[in-house]
Amino acid sequence: MGAGFSSLATEKKTVTHPSNPNISDLPESCIASILSCLEPSEICKLARLNKTFHQASLADVVWASKLPENHEILVKKLFSEEGSSESLSKKEIFSRLCRPIPFSGDTKEVWLENSSRGICVAISWKGLKITGIDDRRYWTHISTDESRFHTIAYLQQMWWLEVEGNLEFEFPAGNYSLFFRLQLGRASKRRGSRRIINNLEQVHGWNKPVQFQLASSNGEHVASKCYLNEAAGKWMHYHVGDFVVENSYIPTKLNFSMAQIDCTHTKAGLCLDSVFIFPIETVNKLKQF
Repeated sequence: MGAGFSSLATEKKTVTHPSNPNISDLPESCIASILSCLEPSEICKLARLNKTFHQASLADVVWASKLPENHEILVKKLFSEEGSSESLSKKEIFSRLCRPIPFSGDTKEVWLENSSRGICVAISWKGLKITGIDDRRYWTHISTDESRFHTIAYLQQMWWLEVEGNLEFEFPAGNYSLFFRLQLGRASKRRGSRRIINNLEQVHGWNKPVQFQLASSNGEHVASKCYLNEAAGKWMHYHVGDFVVENSYIPTKLNFSMAQIDCTHTKAGLCLDSVFIFPIETVNKLKQF
């Protein structure tokens, strides 16, 4: 009997357990599921831990939740013929969408705002209808590094101001805001290290407010008035209005405008750069543009 107990004791001592278990011992599919709950920046950091994490970070399940629900439509609309939602991984689609993609003759750019999965759009003045824009007596075109499109329109002198724009796009569902980017005073340039300072001498005729309007295919219509005095010598984003997108698979049609048609005084000295559309929850990032 003593021998029996001795045998049992020996068997108990030989039982082995995994030494120093860690999260890398999890199956790759489990790691991918964990990564899918994190932000893109966190995923990229963890992907550098080891080969297992790197491979898991490439899985479609990780990036599918970071893409807008209508990403297949966006891929077809924005990517070249070489890319499709079937031939590209979800990570590749996400990466491409996060970079500005020019379209409509390079007069517009679109990119994914990854924190909200909403779409941002920038529209150059060249993509807008501007009264008298081709007459150099009224408007001149200035090359400048202060615009993401590297050029702005400068109003030299005119009795009235009318700017109209439209856009039809499959926005992901959400709430969006539209802004005009404007400045009073001639835009500066950079020539190497030399900087030409804004010129406010020609600015006049803005003692009356500018009228902004926005209408969407959802039946929304907003109108507002604003004085441009704040834009003297610095770029400002003037809020035109907000709109709601409920169906990501139906194009949202937008019509927007700004006007100052009081003809008692000529107007001059306005720089018109672009129009921005941002998800409402990320408009604070406009300061970067």
